[in-house]
Amino acid sequence: MVRHIGSLVLVLGMFTAVFAAGTIARAKQQTARIVVWDERQPRQKQLYKNFLGNHIAEYLRKQKGFSVRSVGLDDPQQGLADALLDDCDVLIWWGHVRQDEISVQTARRIVERVKSGKLSLLVLHSAHWSTPFMVAMEERTKQDALGKLTAAERAKAKVQWLGKVERKPPRRDAELTPSVSYEKGEDGGIVVRIVRPNCCFPEYAAHGKPSKMRTLLPRHPIAKGIAREFTLGQTEMYNEPFHVPRPDAVVFEETWEAGQKFRSGAIWRLGKGKVFYFRPGHETFNVFHQAEPLKIVANAARWLAREIQKRKNRQ
Repeated sequence: MVRHIGSLVLVLGMFTAVFAAGTIARAKQQTARIVVWDERQPRQKQLYKNFLGNHIAEYLRKQKGFSVRSVGLDDPQQGLADALLDDCDVLIWWGHVRQDEISVQTARRIVERVKSGKLSLLVLHSAHWSTPFMVAMEERTKQDALGKLTAAERAKAKVQWLGKVERKPPRRDAELTPSVSYEKGEDGGIVVRIVRPNCCFPEYAAHGKPSKMRTLLPRHPIAKGIAREFTLGQTEMYNEPFHVPRPDAVVFEETWEAGQKFRSGAIWRLGKGKVFYFRPGHETFNVFHQAEPLKIVANAARWLAREIQKRKNRQ
């Protein structure tokens, strides 16, 4: 009898250990691994005493289910070591005046992870001109262009890029970018000519006037707990057209009293991953002291991380 009880205790102990190990493993899987990257422009300290990226990171650390690290441009390897990116589900990016210090090669390391479903990219405000976002939008343009061809045509297609990589706002009357044309090549294959997306817009003003945010997709996880309409008390204005590939979804639209409007929360699928762009901001305005933008960033980070983890669990 004693022997049987001892065996039962041993089996129960082994079961408990296995169950506990599984619970810990599941908890680790469910934790969203977030890296906040920030250029750390000194002007930010007018309103964000420990820089804007650190401010967002501190907010996320207070939310359930996040593991958060905050890095900057002047950190070793510009804060973008392979080991860090490999241990990250969502990379949140804030850049402004030092965008071109991130090389295309570095951006491609990020974008390739997005395309393979290992990482999601969450881009904020003026980082529409960050190198990772620009490379991501080029890749999405190519994805869309080749997607219109048959498998046989894609196998022989050649892509030619037109236009310079530059950070210059388009004229109001400029043709919308990106644009794509197709032509038969001498070898019988198709030449796909792509005018690069400018990743900008013809009008902006850092006037600090309020904007009205309208939630277009209230059932989307990014909009969870967000009102159908709310006001940002102080922000910079961007006005359409935004020279980027057509998004798969637009969660928020932003308008100003003078009539300007912008797709201020847009999602693109890129390969097996996703990119989310959230427009509101400016380093000297109090946008990220307001509850709604912070909650939207948290919602987006959680949803994007969940998408990454689902894919990893299926593999």
